[in-house]
Amino acid sequence: MSILLLLTTLLLSACQGHSATLLPPTANFLMENIRLLSQLLQTQGSCDEMNVTDVFAGGKTGDDVEMLCKAATVLWESHSCHSYLEGIYSNLLTLVQRKNIGHKAPCPVAEATTTTLKEFLRALHRLHQRLMKTRSWE
Repeated sequence: MSILLLLTTLLLSACQGHSATLLPPTANFLMENIRLLSQLLQTQGSCDEMNVTDVFAGGKTGDDVEMLCKAATVLWESHSCHSYLEGIYSNLLTLVQRKNIGHKAPCPVAEATTTTLKEFLRALHRLHQRLMKTRSWE
């Protein structure tokens, strides 16, 4: 599946600027984050067990832009842990800014509940996949 995602990304980047682009520009940022998150989740890192704020606690649903904005804040606080986190953070900022619904990243997060960085990245990966599958980002 990873190869298919990579091929799709390459094809989409080759079509940029043409009217035949199938996905909205925001989908490219989502797809790139899905790829980066997949790679991070397949590796073992020294920061995997680091505690971070759990913005996904309790299975909150609702404002996806706010969730991505809060996730960007958490990633910024731990971006020095892995170089991929900087790319994911940057993509999240772009996604939030493109939606421009009153959220100005980084969003404040309440530090009530924590989780490991690895579990946080899994939840962020699931959110990205849901956004792509439901096309709710368009």
